[in-house]
Amino acid sequence: MTTVTLSVASREDVNRRALAAFQGKAQGAHISFSSVELLWQTMTAKRWDLLKAMTGQGAMSMRAAARRVGRDVKSVHGDIHALLDAGILDRTKEGEIVFPFDAVHVDFTLTAAA
Repeated sequence: MTTVTLSVASREDVNRRALAAFQGKAQGAHISFSSVELLWQTMTAKRWDLLKAMTGQGAMSMRAAARRVGRDVKSVHGDIHALLDAGILDRTKEGEIVFPFDAVHVDFTLTAAA
């Protein structure tokens, strides 16, 4: 099973993970956001629904993704492009969209306000 971790990470954390990967240390798949606010701005409820419907399903057309979530293609179009722009979804050579993971793990820590 291929799991991606969505996390809130500083530039230093991302650089540290990249350096470790260059040294041959497995890091797993990560998609990092600079803040919790950016994570939630990107991952709206409707976009989570899309990811749930696409997880482990392979490549599909935008129309097929819309059918899976019970929405019209026009309304799904913007969400898919936001997820493509964020690097969460990929596009195949054939133009289909794919979420190439079997599971999603979300990792961030909430601390007391200063």
